[in-house]
Parts: sequence; structure tokens; C-alpha cells
Amino acid sequence: MNFKVMNFFHMKKEKHLFFIFFLCFIASQTLLFAQNGTLITIKQNNISVIEALQAVETQSRMSVAYNESQLKNRKALNLNIDNQQLEEALNQILKETGFTYQLKDNLIAIVPARQNIQRWISGTIVDENEDPVIGANIVEKGTTNGTITDINGKFSLEVPENATLQISYIGYLGQNISVRGKTNFNIILKEDTQTLDEIVVTALGLKRSEKALSYNLQQVTNEDLTTVKNANFINSLTGKVAGVQINSSAAGPGSAAKVVMRGTKSISLSNNALYVIDGVPMNNYMVGGGNDPMASQPNTESAADINPDDIESMSVLTGASAAALYGYEGANGVVLITTKKGRAGKTTLSYSNNTTFSSAMKMPEFQNRYGNVEGSSTSWGNATDYRFKPRNFFNTGSNVANTLSLSTGNEQSQSYFSVSANNASGILPNNDYDRYNFTYRNTTSFLNDQLVLDANVNYIIQKNKNMVSQGQYFNPLPSLYLFPRGEDFREIQLFERYDMTREVNTQFWPYGDQGLSLQNPYWIMKRMNREMDRKRYMLSASLAYNITDWLNITGRVNIDNSSFHNTEKRKAGTLATFAGPKGRYRSELRDERQTYADVIAGMDKRVDEFTFNINIGGSVKDRRMESHLTEGDLDKITNWFTTENMSRAVGVFKLDDDGMKRQTQSIFANAEIGYNDYLYLTLTGRNDWDSALAWSLSPERSFFYPSVGLSGLVSEMAELPGWFTYLKARASYARVGNSYDPYLTREFYIYDEQTDTYALSKIRPNYNLKPERTDSYEAGLNMKFFRNTLSLDATFYISDTKNQTHQIIEAADSYDGKLIQAGNVRNSGVELALGYSNKWNDFSWSSNYTFTYNKNKITRLLDDSEEYSGITSFDKATLGSTGSPIVRITKGGTMGDIYMTSDFKRDNNGYIYLDHATLLPSMISLNPDEYVKLGSLLPKYNMGWRNSFSYKGIRLSVLLSGRFGGLVVSNTQAILDRYGVSKQSADLRESGGVTINGREIGAEQFLNVIGEGTGKANYYVYKADNLRLQEVSIEYTIPRRKMNNIADVTVGLIGNNLALLYCKAPFDPEVVASATSTYYTGVDFFMQPSLRNMGFSLKLQF
Repeated sequence: MNFKVMNFFHMKKEKHLFFIFFLCFIASQTLLFAQNGTLITIKQNNISVIEALQAVETQSRMSVAYNESQLKNRKALNLNIDNQQLEEALNQILKETGFTYQLKDNLIAIVPARQNIQRWISGTIVDENEDPVIGANIVEKGTTNGTITDINGKFSLEVPENATLQISYIGYLGQNISVRGKTNFNIILKEDTQTLDEIVVTALGLKRSEKALSYNLQQVTNEDLTTVKNANFINSLTGKVAGVQINSSAAGPGSAAKVVMRGTKSISLSNNALYVIDGVPMNNYMVGGGNDPMASQPNTESAADINPDDIESMSVLTGASAAALYGYEGANGVVLITTKKGRAGKTTLSYSNNTTFSSAMKMPEFQNRYGNVEGSSTSWGNATDYRFKPRNFFNTGSNVANTLSLSTGNEQSQSYFSVSANNASGILPNNDYDRYNFTYRNTTSFLNDQLVLDANVNYIIQKNKNMVSQGQYFNPLPSLYLFPRGEDFREIQLFERYDMTREVNTQFWPYGDQGLSLQNPYWIMKRMNREMDRKRYMLSASLAYNITDWLNITGRVNIDNSSFHNTEKRKAGTLATFAGPKGRYRSELRDERQTYADVIAGMDKRVDEFTFNINIGGSVKDRRMESHLTEGDLDKITNWFTTENMSRAVGVFKLDDDGMKRQTQSIFANAEIGYNDYLYLTLTGRNDWDSALAWSLSPERSFFYPSVGLSGLVSEMAELPGWFTYLKARASYARVGNSYDPYLTREFYIYDEQTDTYALSKIRPNYNLKPERTDSYEAGLNMKFFRNTLSLDATFYISDTKNQTHQIIEAADSYDGKLIQAGNVRNSGVELALGYSNKWNDFSWSSNYTFTYNKNKITRLLDDSEEYSGITSFDKATLGSTGSPIVRITKGGTMGDIYMTSDFKRDNNGYIYLDHATLLPSMISLNPDEYVKLGSLLPKYNMGWRNSFSYKGIRLSVLLSGRFGGLVVSNTQAILDRYGVSKQSADLRESGGVTINGREIGAEQFLNVIGEGTGKANYYVYKADNLRLQEVSIEYTIPRRKMNNIADVTVGLIGNNLALLYCKAPFDPEVVASATSTYYTGVDFFMQPSLRNMGFSLKLQF
């Protein structure tokens, strides 16, 4: 049915803080649309009924709804209507047509004049699983007389005895049913597998037709995120989206995740993706480790605060074209999050519980066959009867997530409320993560739906304790793993003993620090507590004014403020490296504040064969940070952790105040022009003025980002074989930028907290810094076959990121180095998503396979300048201590290339040299120009394969994920070998050692050479290939009808990261020490093992 509604659109937008005058404009305009006293004048002969109704619509400023096919062939009229009331004019127009009208609010509905006998009918609508369909529409054909089903799928309606019912519900095939005197109906709706014109959320929260998109967009449903929950929801995307590499931090529940889309692009800036909530960019403050084994422990990130149960859906924009409307923040791709809102016509109460239990999955292989020589900390002694198992130190971790939500509303106002608690304990003792979310959202329509107010309040309380990723400091694993195998571990489980002299409990650890800062592992986790307490609130509001059915304007504002209190309490008895005799206290207060506001005018209009979707707007984002740090040894009272109890001695007492102000002002425009619903041209432009560029003397002090895209439905342009259901071709180009850190264009002082002095920065400022720029091209095909049961999405992309920022050494009296901009990093690759879905009676199967291939290459490192003639590479990270591999970037290489920096001492013939006195080999450091390239830390390709099987309410889902290509480095294995506690050391010992130049070298002597420091040469470099059982869930849904129509109940057994089906590395290659570091990745220095999670889930919907 061609049902036409003019001047009647309901579009949801958001309020703008800085456009109060806009409200005054709205109030004045609404007076012009009052209905009372409307007069109509139509003086014209031979005018059609439709033309007359269009004249009424124009003069009355009301919406007229009618069935065009029923009126277009009616007899022409001769009208002489002169300043008559609306009702009188309509009576004349509809006279003898067999139609009448109904007035409601601002709508005129043209309906057939009723001549049949009315009667009440009733019925029930269910789906193919016999579950009630809630909110299905039942409308008497040709009229606006209708209703919707209730929570039990039931309805009742008064209709003529010969009426036809039209049944519809989103995602299901519609039905027309003749009444023919019947009074009771049982209707079964079938899923619509033919729906192609899906509406998706794109940049800035704008909704667009999927067929019009010229770039790759992948959608993730709430079910994908909540079936098997993670404390940080982003980890639930692993293996489900093409073009995205997700590495979880080793710091345990709630820790940050590293999300890189389409390869590493920037040499010096962040490569992590941007998160956007309901169209507003989020300030994702991330606390994440560092670039070496001595770095501080990482923590969580702002994105982990989001409750996955509050997410309606997500769109992942991996390409620059998709992200161009977000400016420099979208250069690395965007994760668009759409949150839930209330629904009209029904009230729903939902409860969900997800409980999992965790254990260490991939650990080093240890030996218990040989103990230590008395007085020695290494385990190269004789056979022992002790059977020390480091795994027993770990607890069974848990993650319990509970959410209660309420959705209610009517046509004018809808509300959503939720409260959630996520309580997790890690596998390490005394490691906890707790998060509490409170959400309220209301959407209200005013003035006949011309004004829509959407307000949202989120309050988050988040606490965590003793997160540990890796490293030498604050990490119990070095002392745990290296514990001498001939000693009794039970003795140190009583980790503190009373000191009569000091009158306080102190640490019991008789084995010394051994140059690795070793302490009792229980003391580290229970008497060196690190805690973070964060409170965060997010307030957002939008106000949309629908001026006409094709023109609207929206203003919105978002405030996102967080307050942190980080503390470290190291009790007396802690190693002197970390605390004084009476203990040490560190307290940091930090405030992160962001205000975002924008206004967007939108037009969505059709003119003959052309459609125009145009949006123009501007935005302001203001971010501010303040932090205050106080740290010092305790002075007067032992273990009394207050600032006034700190010693003020220089070098021991530290104060540090820090802050940052940054503002970005932007204007942007987007235009989508469609022709005949099968050809679409998309143009985008955005300009940013970033305060980080304010003092630059470069003419490029602002960023302009253009993009252009073209998409066409080939299946609509040409006739394809019957099995080829759908074909869309698309191509796009975009340029985006990335801003550098603030204050790099000016000289500034740096405070040295150790010496309590100020000094000018030793890095010479660059007064001509320009933003990094990424030029990106992509082309792709979206295909569906065999009535949409089989689909294939393929995308090829290539991007070049220029104006890379380097720091080079400068020999000068005042400066040690300076910043330069040069170089180009290229990423090219392929994204594939293959899907199959079909149903046979009560059984259904869906299968989805994602594949990502990315090639990273540094096509230019520096410009051709005499100033840089001697520079051919930059060393970015040492993966361990001196002698271990390093990350070095060179022209023609990748951003993850690792080089061997040491090797055996060799004779003139290249053979390993054995010392004449000891007859043992030795290692030497290579000259920098002799370093040997070993490969790259970056993967060649990633894949994910998910299969779901359903049968009569039972659903089984299995997800495999894999990474292929690339290398990783294990410092842990080197030190374990040197200490003689690894399985490899015992095996080598029992095999008689190794033979070099015909001489037998004992296992201890050989491993002391290659395992020196954190491992020499390439002996502890491994292939990173791995394939794992990522997720498994089996659920059973008990239909409401079997629960006395009280609730739908779903129970399930779930598992995550269950098994490594293939992995040759001694640790999990997909876990990273730091989610913020580009280069210190793929390296294990006593890293916490990845977690295997198993548990159950429960969902109730009332």
C-alpha cells in the first residue's frame, strides 16, 4: 500500500547548551501552527481530490494522511471555497467520494466512510517459536483504526465485519487477513529474511540507509555483548568484527583494552580507536603501564565504565571515510555506541545475571625435579622431593554482573532506567574490581511531536585494587616463579612476622631481592596496596525541532566529569627500594572534565527521482584535567598513611601538580544525494580548530577533512541471476588528521619532583608543527545470495599517514633533542565478512566468518635533507634489558620490526668462540649497524568464526578466533631458564646439555649465557600464531506461556577464552602488558597469565 504522510515526521535530536536563543525561536514558531480558526480558500475548476487536499495541507499547516491509490482516480472537482472553516472545506472536497475525515491533534486522516456493521474482534499474535509478539501493529486496511498487542501478544479491535486487517512488526513479514465475520484470530508471524534496506547509525549519531553507505560499517548487537559478558565490554568484540585487532591487558578484570583498526598508523601518537556514545565523542582516559619492565602497573579505562546491558547496538567504523565527521579524533577508526531508551506502548522489567569463574589459562612450564644448592637461590642442585606448584598461588577469580532495568512509556514520553553492579575478583590475591552504574533516560515529545527532548543521566562508581600486568615492580610473579625448588613454600605463606625491636609486623622473605626487586609475593599483594576510587557522572540532553517533515534542527550537550583518588600504601618492612623504615604513602587526586556541545541542521527531502540528505553543523569540545600528587616516606608513626605523617626530606618527599586545557572548535557538513534509490553520492567536509595548534607558526594551524564516496545497487541497475539476490558496489576517499600533544610549539618548564626544582624542557620546540594527515582509499562489494541466506562483504583499503613526528638527538648546550615532522606510514589490506543463515522448521543455523589482512610499511622515514643524512632508523623500545631484542623502525620496514642486538662471540671463520680458560661461549653486544632483523611483532592476518545453532528454544554458539603471523618475546622464559626452574632447563639438563664445536656444554652454563639479563640474541623469540576457543554458550529460553505468562526466562552455560588450540609461544600472544603503548607489545616480563572464564547466565523479562 502506498501510504503517504506529509509534514509528519518524528525525529529524535538533542539539546544544545549554547543555543538558548533557539528555544525562544521555537516558542514563537509554535504559535503559528495553531489549528483553531483555520480558514481555507480554494477557487479552481477541474482540480483533483489530491490537489485539493494538498492545498488544505499548505493552508492549514496540518499533516494530511491518505491512501493515494484510492483517491487518485476520483472525479475532478470544481471548487469555490472562500475563507471557509476547515471542516466545511473538507466536507465539500470529500463529498460523493465515499471518504470522510478524522481530526486528531495536528493530523487530518482521510478514511473510508463506514457503512458496514461494526463488531469487536480479538486474537493472539506469536512468532514461529510460539512466543508472544509484543507491540505488533494491527490496522484496519485503508484507515487509521488500529491497535498493538500487549505483553501476552493479545489484541482487540472494533472493525467492520468485512474489513481487512494489516499485521506488521519490525523484522517480520507483514500479513493481510480478511475478517469475514470471524471474531477470534490466532496469527503466527514469520521472520523477514528479505529485508535489505536496513537503517544504521553512522557518524554523529545520524541514521542512514545501509544501502547508501560508501564505506564499510559493521554492526554488533546487544546479544553479541551480553551473552558472554566481560568486565570491559570491548573484549567481547574479539573475533566478531573484521578489520579490528583487540588485545586485552594482562591486568585482569576491568583493565584497559588495546583496539587498533586497519593497522598502526602513527609513529608517536595514539593508535587506539575513538569511542562515541549516542553521537558524542567520549574522553577515554586510560591508565596503562609503560614501555619497559620497570614501568608502573596499568589500570582501567573510561570505556570500561559502560554497562553492556545499557547498549542497544554498536556500529564499528574501521575506515577514515566513516570517521571523517569526527575530525582528528576519528583518524584511528570509531566505535559508535547507541544506548537503550524507553519504548512506547509497553512496560518491560528485565533482570540479568552473568557469573563466571576464572583460572589461569596459559602459564610457563615449570620443573620440580631438581632443587637448589643450600644457600643458593637458583635451582641447579640435586633431585628434590618438594613439589612446588606456582599455580596454587592463584585464586579462583570471579566476575558477577547483575543488571535490573525498566522500560516504559506512551506516545509522548518514554523512559528507561537501569541499575547495575559488576563485582570481580582476579586470580591474584587481594585483586578486586567493582563497578556500579545508575542510568536514567527520558524522551518526551511536545507540540504535536514537533519538539523532542531527550535527556540522559549516568552515574558510575568504580573501584579497583592491586591490578597487576607485568614487570619488576609491584608484581608477585617473579618471586613466585623463581622460588627455589628445594625450599618449602609453606614457610613464606606466613608472610609477616612480628619484629620485637620495631614493634611491628614486617615482611618474611629470606631470599633477598636478587637484583630483581624480589619480595614475598603475599606481602606484595597484601601489604603494598594500590587502590583507585573513581566517581563519574555523564549528563546529556538534546532538543530537536522538526520544522517540517523534511527539515529539522537539533542541539545537544554532554558533560562527562570524573574524579579519581589513587593511593599507594606500602607498609613498614617493604623493600627499601620502595619504602622507608616506617612505610611510604602516595596520594593522587585527579579530575577529568569534558564538555561537548553541537548543533546540527538536517534536511531529508525527495524531489522526483532524487533524494537529498544534508546535515550542517558545528561543535565545541572542551577538555580539562587537573592532578595533585603527594608522595613520601612515613616519618613519625609507622603505617599511619596520611600526608601530614610524611617526611619532607628532598628526594624522598615528592609533590607534583599537573594540568591541561584543550579545546576543539569545529564546523562540518555532510550531503548524501541519491538517484532512483540505487545510486548514492556522499560528500563530507569538516574543519577543526584545535588549541594544541594555537601557537604553531605553520599555515596549517587548522585541519580540514574532506571525504567523497559513491555507492550503487548493481542489483537494481541490472538483472542478475536468480540466485544472486543483492549486489552493492562502493568506493570512497577521505583525508583525516591527528593532532599532536599540547604545548609542543612553545618552550615550557618541567618540574623535577626528585630534586624539587624547575628547568626548561630539554626538547627544542618546533614552531611549525602540522597535524598528521591520513589519506585513505577503500573500495568494496556487499553481496547476498540465495534469498539472502548467504552474504559476503569484501573491502580493500589503503592509507598513507604523513607528517609523522620524530624526536632526534641534537648536540647543543641548551637542548638534548628536537621535534621534526617527516615520514609516511602505509597500511593496506582486505576485510572479509562471510555469513550464512537458514532455517529448517524448528532448526536454524547461522555462521559468520571474519578475515582481516593488513600490510604495514614505512614508505618514508625522513625527508631528503642534509640535516638528517646520518639518520636511518629510530629505536623505539627495548623488549627487556640490554642485549634483548629491540623495536626499530626504518624505511621499508614495519612499525613492529624487532632486531637482535647481541650474538655469540665468534672467531674469524664465524664459529662460536669458546674461551680458552673456561671452554664456555659468551655473548657480545652488536654494533647498532650490525643489528639483525628477526621479523615483526605485527600480525599478518586475524580471523574469527562463529556458529550458532537453535532448536526449539535451545541455542548453542561457538566462536573460534585466530591470529597468524608476527613474533613475540618472552623475558620470563629466559630468566626461568637461567634460574633452572623451567621445564626446558630440566629437560636440557637430563639430555646432557648442548654440543658446541665438539665440546659438551652443561645446561646450567649454556642457559646462563643465553638467558643472561632478560635473554640474549634470538633465543627467546617465538612465533605468535595462535588459534583459540574464544567463546561457547548454550542457552535455553523458557517461553512466557510455560511460566504462567509471568516472564520469559533464559538460562545458559557460558565460557570465554576457554582453550588455546594452537600456540607455540610460552605465553598468550594476544595479551599485552600495556594497552597504551604502540611498541612495547608482544613481550612477556612475568606477565599475569590470561584468564579462562566459565560460568552461567540468567535473564528474566517481565
